[in-house]
Amino acid sequence: MTATLKFGDKISIAEVRKLSALKDVVFDLAWFEKAKDRELYYMFRDLAKNESELELIKARGLRYDITRIPAGRLGIEYVKTLGHYHPKVPGTSVSYPELYQVLKGSATYLLQKRAQSREDGIEDFVVVEAKAGDCVLIPPGYGHVTVNASKEELTMANWVCRDFASLYAPIGKLRGAAYYLLETGFVKNPAYKKPPPIRFLKPGTLAKVGLVSGKDMYELGKKKEKLGFLTAPQDYLSFFEGVFEPVFSKQPPLSSSKRAGRRN
Repeated sequence: MTATLKFGDKISIAEVRKLSALKDVVFDLAWFEKAKDRELYYMFRDLAKNESELELIKARGLRYDITRIPAGRLGIEYVKTLGHYHPKVPGTSVSYPELYQVLKGSATYLLQKRAQSREDGIEDFVVVEAKAGDCVLIPPGYGHVTVNASKEELTMANWVCRDFASLYAPIGKLRGAAYYLLETGFVKNPAYKKPPPIRFLKPGTLAKVGLVSGKDMYELGKKKEKLGFLTAPQDYLSFFEGVFEPVFSKQPPLSSSKRAGRRN
C-alpha cells in the first residue's frame, strides 16, 4: 500500500497507524502477542486541491482529511481505527462533532456516548453501516471507532474543526469501544458497566447543508457557513436532532466469544 496520495495539484504523505498503536484496544490479545507489527491504515491530513482553497479552508477553521483502511483482520476481529472522543468547545458543555463520507468501499461506524456519572458507563451505543457516497455525522458527545468489515479497501474523508486534538485515552483506558465487531458478530467489552443495547441506524441526509448521498462533500468547505456546525456546534444544537433514521431497534444476537487471552 502506498503511503502517498495525489489530491488536486498536491501529493501528500500519510501518517501511518501501525498495529502496535492499537495494543490497548485489540480484542484478540492472544493473537496480538504473536503478531508482527505492520501498517494498518493511512491518514492524509489537511488536504485541499490547491493552495488558495487550503487557505480558505484554514480561514474557516476547518480541516479535510482522507483515510485509507485496507481490508484485514486483527485476529478474529475486523480491522479498525484506534477510536477517540472530541473535546468540548472552550467555554461550553458541547463537544466538537465530525463529518465523514465514504469514498470507496464500506464502513461500519461505532458511536458511543459516555455517561456523565462514570467513565466506564455508556448512555448510548450506535452502529451505522455506510457505503460509498454516504455521509455520517458524529454528533457532539460521541466517541467513535471506524471498522472495515468488508473484503476491500475502505477510503473515507472527514471534515472537522482544526482547532482541537482528538482524545484517545478514554477509549484506550477501557480497551476499546463498548462493543467489538468480530467475524461472528458483536460482543460486549467487559470493561464497561452495563452498556445499553446497540441501536442500528442508517446514514441520514444532510440536506440542511446541501449534502445528499453521492455528492462530494469536499465542496462544502468552500461555501461560507455551510460547515459552521463543526466549528461552533453550540450554536447549532437543533441541527443535530434527527440526524439518523432508525433501521430497527432490537439488537441481534451477540457473539458468545470471550475476549481471547484477556488478563484480569
